[in-house]
Amino acid sequence: MRTVLPLSHWYYHENYSENHISDFEDMNGFSSIIIPHANKVTPFSNFDEKMYQFVSCYKRKLEIPEVMDGKRIFIDFEGVMTYTEVYLDGKIVGSHKGGYTPFTVEITSAATTGEHELVLKVDSTERSDIPPFGFVIDYLCYGGVYREVYLRAVEDTFIENTKLEHDEELDALDIKVFINSIVRKKMKLQVSLSKDNEVIERMKLEIEVNEGKNLKTVALKNLSGIELWDLDHPVLYDVRVELVEGKDISDSAEIRYGFRTVQFRADGFYLNNRNIKLMGLNRHQSFPYVGYAMPRRAQEKDADILKFDLGLNVVRTSHYPQSKHFLNRCDEIGLLVFEEIPGWQHIGDEAWQDVAVDNVREMIERDWNHPSIMIWGVRINESPDLHDFYKRTNDMARRLDTTRQTGGVRFIEDSELIEDVYTFNDFQAGFKERRHRDQRAVTGLEKDVPFMITEFAGHMHPTKRYDPEQWRVEHANRHAYAHDEIGRDRRIAGAIGWCGFDYNTHYQFGSGDRICYHGVMDMFRLPKYASYVYSSQKDPSVEVVLEPLTNWTQGDRQEGGVMPLDIYTNCDSVKMFIGEKEIGEYKPAFKKFPGLKRPPIIIDEMISTWGDFWNGALFIGYIKGEEVIRRKFLKDPVPSRLIIQVDDRELKAKGYDDSYDVTRVIVTLTDRIENISIYGFERISFNVEGPGTVIGPAETVMTGGAIAFWVKTTGESGVITVSAETPYLISDQVCIEVI
Repeated sequence: MRTVLPLSHWYYHENYSENHISDFEDMNGFSSIIIPHANKVTPFSNFDEKMYQFVSCYKRKLEIPEVMDGKRIFIDFEGVMTYTEVYLDGKIVGSHKGGYTPFTVEITSAATTGEHELVLKVDSTERSDIPPFGFVIDYLCYGGVYREVYLRAVEDTFIENTKLEHDEELDALDIKVFINSIVRKKMKLQVSLSKDNEVIERMKLEIEVNEGKNLKTVALKNLSGIELWDLDHPVLYDVRVELVEGKDISDSAEIRYGFRTVQFRADGFYLNNRNIKLMGLNRHQSFPYVGYAMPRRAQEKDADILKFDLGLNVVRTSHYPQSKHFLNRCDEIGLLVFEEIPGWQHIGDEAWQDVAVDNVREMIERDWNHPSIMIWGVRINESPDLHDFYKRTNDMARRLDTTRQTGGVRFIEDSELIEDVYTFNDFQAGFKERRHRDQRAVTGLEKDVPFMITEFAGHMHPTKRYDPEQWRVEHANRHAYAHDEIGRDRRIAGAIGWCGFDYNTHYQFGSGDRICYHGVMDMFRLPKYASYVYSSQKDPSVEVVLEPLTNWTQGDRQEGGVMPLDIYTNCDSVKMFIGEKEIGEYKPAFKKFPGLKRPPIIIDEMISTWGDFWNGALFIGYIKGEEVIRRKFLKDPVPSRLIIQVDDRELKAKGYDDSYDVTRVIVTLTDRIENISIYGFERISFNVEGPGTVIGPAETVMTGGAIAFWVKTTGESGVITVSAETPYLISDQVCIEVI
């Protein structure tokens, strides 16, 4: 049987030297680290991106246990940025170009039982021979060994990969088993399909394996009662594949799988033959301070935020393949995914293009069993046409996976459509005149084709959480306008806005502080007004949403006052009171937003003028005539409370695969009824005691009345206590149990 061991603990040096290989015992300048690891902890903003662009060294002792004796041995890397050389006992055993796709190095011939010296040379510079580099890029590609590493031992014949495909009638499942062998032999191949630990169907057959790579297909037929993977009911099945020699299982693989059909047509997107309007956001996988280096729980939490907090049905992994943990979670919760290869506008030379084609293969072979993935992005984001190159990327995708269509994100019109779906960044959508470009004007074709908008808004209206109220309202409305326009055009499959979260960027972009404030949430995943456009589209049976877009002040807008007042809600109606006086009951603006399932309520009455007597406000939401929610605003708010919340009350001491675990802590400055003090910029310190530590600085400044930070475990069990304080306020203390 196979044995897989995590390789999470390493020693790290910022400056690589050949001496680190020849004199392994020299530990001068090395520090003990745990993967996922950022080669450089960066400030939140205002830093030189070159600070992490250097060649570093990772090394550790590699113990090959006796259980691996006589087996084939591999080291599996989930993601290292950007170029990696692997050395075992002073000799190079493998290398890889690219930071976003996995790679494997076989060390069988050199790895005898016992202790070895394993060294990684990690080049995190922006090399022009590796996508996405060669020109400018509007995001940072942080360095280091930022995803998991494993030691894997298998028999001389083992399962290298599997691919599952079902028929449209849902009564047959083809299981393609890719077998790697160094000998020729006869074996048994057995497969089973289960749900909730109950076997539905199984099959065993005799096979003959040749030296090298083998492909065997097993068909489970006459299946009945199969439940579909869908947005609201993402049913997953377990498939187990086993190689059997004699009476012993020599290797096995387990795959989680969902039965569903996905198709882009000229009249929209269809999931299980049901037309669905796609409504989503783009996601960068970066976090404050540590860039890409966040473990499983943080990756899964991002999927939860997008699905449950924002209510999205799709996410685009801009502009590269993302963590397996993020994708696994999308499978589990029913969040569709548009996954694409690394790149941003620039196409390099032939060798560069070869790496990009390899990226297509590596991405698809890693992720082809995810039911959440609906389309492969096989074009460099916003790049010009290049027929021969894009024929190669499309041919590669179609050869590997016939069950999904291809797309290629562009922002140029009349682009050659080699892909199956014309995916287009339309930054006119939602902007000023509220007119997205007509599909045929964009494609230059005389017929409708499968078409999806993959970016809008973003840099057209960058918005900080603490910008003036009017600016934040306009940001929200642009997202609403865009989805309203697209909702009225049945020829558009949907729209994926730019973007979910703010992100660090190169000096050529952003606000001059190395941040693009394009998200509907900030980098800490704290909401801006625009996030309520999305959350208000949720069914009220899931969550009732009532978000008036106001600070409830008379002096923050141009010309004073609070009108017009936009309320993003999924209520049937909202009553407004000022003081004790009822101003009126208002309903959603269906005439203005016929393309939105749940339009905002717009109150556009002159209820006060500059200098008039000012009072508090109350908003009451109703569904089917019954009160379901209240929002209240004070006439004279004063910061009075420091509220602390934690995403998870229980963590694992060693997290996933002997790594560390993390959770986010949110601290909010509020008035006495817990409305955020949006212009609070207090100095704040975080107090953490017990088996945990703060990621990033323990003292900083609140921005827009709130801040968040992540706490990570130190490998010991116990209780972490967390609190925060400003010069004037102290939060309660929250406890996190570490098991």
